[in-house]
Amino acid sequence: MFHWLEKNPFFFAVGVFLVMAYAGIVTILPDFLESARPLKGTKPYTMLQLAGRQIYINNSCNACHSQLIRPFKSETDRYGKYSLSGEYAYDRPFLWGSRRTGPDLHRVGNYRTTDWHENHMLSPSDVVPGSIMPKYGFMFKKSADLETAYAEAYTVKKVFDVPYDQPGMPKLGTYDEAKKAAYKEAGEIVKDMKNQSVKDAYKKGDIKEIVALIAYMNSLK
Repeated sequence: MFHWLEKNPFFFAVGVFLVMAYAGIVTILPDFLESARPLKGTKPYTMLQLAGRQIYINNSCNACHSQLIRPFKSETDRYGKYSLSGEYAYDRPFLWGSRRTGPDLHRVGNYRTTDWHENHMLSPSDVVPGSIMPKYGFMFKKSADLETAYAEAYTVKKVFDVPYDQPGMPKLGTYDEAKKAAYKEAGEIVKDMKNQSVKDAYKKGDIKEIVALIAYMNSLK
């Protein structure tokens, strides 16, 4: 049989291709499937973080900032470890972006603080000289939309089987329970902020957009 293949280059090439293809599938496919699953430690967004993520989308932050660090030294030196597919398991939609008018934000939670974000969103050029990013002072006045965030979390839990309420995962429960958890999470952010109007609003039970956005930015690690 092997002599016959050696005398027929076309069938020999087809045989080699089939063997290599099978070996590739056996070697690559299991690892690919594993890498596409949620990484260990990856959790769904909390309701407050989802509200902040929606604010990020509504203001087209992904038009100027990517969330995809490529495996090049120049990128990992600046932004941190390169991105892995399993880290996006709970992202709907993905916010990879296609431009970097501003820096990549996939690991921004590792090196920026609540205080930094507060000052930067109020006046970007005062924090980063020469920045062309616009000011987002209105976020300090507008209330975060927690109801829509809860609806999104509830939907992905039911439709995509996102593991809310499972051991080690964010609790969702009823809307009132989720709102209570969001208020507690917001309190940890507000106490590190200086803006008095945001603090006063929080004391009255009102979570401003800037708080939700910072919660989302702090989750990007």
